[in-house]
Amino acid sequence: MNKRRYVDLAAIAWDAMERFGFYPEFPNSVLHEVNAIKPIFWEEKEDVRDLRSLLWSSIDNWDSMDLDQIEYCEEGKNGEIHVKVAISDVDSYVPYDSDTDRYAAHNGTSVYTGIVTFPMLPDHLSKGISSLLPEQDCMTVVIEYTVLPDGSTRHGSLYPAIIENKAKLIYEEVGEWLEGTREIPPSVSDVPELVAQIRLQHEASQRLRHYRMKHGALDLRTIEAEPVVEEGMVRDLVVQRQDLARQIIEEFMVAANGTTVAYLEDAGLPMIERVVVTPKYWSEIVDTAAEMDWKLPKKPDAKSLSLFLDHEREENPETFPDLSLTIVKLMGPGEYIARDPKREPVGHFALAVTDYTHSTAPNRRYTDLIIQRLVKSVIEQKQCPYTYEDLEGEAAWLSDREKGSKKVERFMRKAASAVLLQDRIGEIFEAFVTGASERGTYVRLITPPVEGRVMRGTQCLKVGHKVRVRLINTDPEKGFVDFECIGQRPSIRRFG
Repeated sequence: MNKRRYVDLAAIAWDAMERFGFYPEFPNSVLHEVNAIKPIFWEEKEDVRDLRSLLWSSIDNWDSMDLDQIEYCEEGKNGEIHVKVAISDVDSYVPYDSDTDRYAAHNGTSVYTGIVTFPMLPDHLSKGISSLLPEQDCMTVVIEYTVLPDGSTRHGSLYPAIIENKAKLIYEEVGEWLEGTREIPPSVSDVPELVAQIRLQHEASQRLRHYRMKHGALDLRTIEAEPVVEEGMVRDLVVQRQDLARQIIEEFMVAANGTTVAYLEDAGLPMIERVVVTPKYWSEIVDTAAEMDWKLPKKPDAKSLSLFLDHEREENPETFPDLSLTIVKLMGPGEYIARDPKREPVGHFALAVTDYTHSTAPNRRYTDLIIQRLVKSVIEQKQCPYTYEDLEGEAAWLSDREKGSKKVERFMRKAASAVLLQDRIGEIFEAFVTGASERGTYVRLITPPVEGRVMRGTQCLKVGHKVRVRLINTDPEKGFVDFECIGQRPSIRRFG
């Protein structure tokens, strides 16, 4: 075995940020500007609803402090569930074209490398004044909608409100409780009536989810592993599990974004949409299904693809995450486009929705801050702060920034994987082939879930083959993990 050497992954992350065109550090002008910001007291604002008495709660990662949204539900007539999603009023603290705004506009998003987080806004703002943390009054824009018994939604209104988060909950704890694998977590049981509130949120989210799935939404579960870092060392790689708590937030945000689009449509404002028009490589998706004895139509069809994925998830759960990853790559990335209010919405193929934007994370994504400014211009009856031409330029730039952030995050996963395996040269692992083309052949280890390139023994390997590989090289600085294939195992199922 090789002796493990210290690798400064934080320095590699900073270099990756700069290489892909991001600013990894806040300039002094931004820090000075943000440190001078004081909280806005709700009494200073007119027409702000006081909703602090409602049982608001958030669900997020255990270490998240930059909370953008919190939720509240109540039962209505005839089986309806009324949902309120409160979004942090970041715009009130980040004036348009300020130094802070220009920095955020350039980076476009927070970048989460698993080693170092590069926030879009300084911590004093995103983890403090504009975060919806418990035990503080928070200025928000509330998005209301109603979930009907069949899972469809009726759009409601948007308005400013003062709220107070009553409980900061954690995905894994709430998810395991809802799934029946653990007791009610104290963060829920210690707050009066919160058990019933979260169960009602769960019911609403499942209605929304089943409705979208019925209409062709894709249930894709990928296996992108995140590094577990302790005292500067990579100890493991873990795959985030899609649980019932995450489904609450996912479904609530999809519905909230649809309501926001409808609100801006009614006001006749241009906006930025989040779209996946049609899969980029549909013919390759058809070929993938055909190799698994499943026929998809020649023209893109979300419902047909959804049926195929549902079948494979049930029949072949071990390889389904790898199939999901293949489909995600063939779908191509989502992108932002400007939309004239007179034009029909383009839609998001994978989500099975026609009215979608990003509006629920203004602490973390600049698109959401733009949408918030558009919404507030309607609420406050002020001139629209952006022209259609402005939004065209912003959409193109922010699409590029999102792609860049994914490249940084993907590179850092590779770098962390190389560090994790650097003292295991020569060891043999079980793996699946995840890519095989002229650009190279790639595998994912079963344990740990590391991806790397096969440098030797690539003959006759196809996506989906189960193989045995030997680790021959790692290079954290370049993000390289290299293997040689030493034999194939009978595949449990071909998936590509």
